[in-house]
Amino acid sequence: MYTIQEINRISDASFIQIFGGVFEHSPWVAEKTLMAKPFLSFDHLYQTMVHTVEETTNQKKLALIKEHPNLGDRVQMSENSVNEQENAGLNQLTEKEYKQFIYMNQSYMDKFGFPFILAVRGKNKDEIYQSMVERVKNEIEEEFHQALAEIYKIALLRLEEVIIKDSFTTN
Repeated sequence: MYTIQEINRISDASFIQIFGGVFEHSPWVAEKTLMAKPFLSFDHLYQTMVHTVEETTNQKKLALIKEHPNLGDRVQMSENSVNEQENAGLNQLTEKEYKQFIYMNQSYMDKFGFPFILAVRGKNKDEIYQSMVERVKNEIEEEFHQALAEIYKIALLRLEEVIIKDSFTTN
């Protein structure tokens, strides 16, 4: 774990290496964010990363959303995603549950054109599945914004694993 002071002193390459995976397979967020160094606090770094995404085009936001794996799917994914899904029990689905998740993932993808995104930490497979069932009923614009909001939650949780919220944090 790093302090915000240590983060402010590291090289650009190290910054990108450390934070390049905070937003799934999207090191461009870290690359653009590092230009705001020095960061005043954990919150400043996090808000800058979110702002970096918010200020980009909808096309680039959609590409970011599409970088996320389907929940419960048995595909190659980032180490962060593997750990998050394992902790939610998605690696222990029965064959019936797996088929249900695949069906809901496909229904969601068919309707919206991007994968279902949910910050799964603290949730179990039943809660996750129920969220899929409910959110597939939404309109595309609402779900696009919901996907981004979930990505921001995931990024916050990933940052909390890397940075010590020290005395400079405004929280």
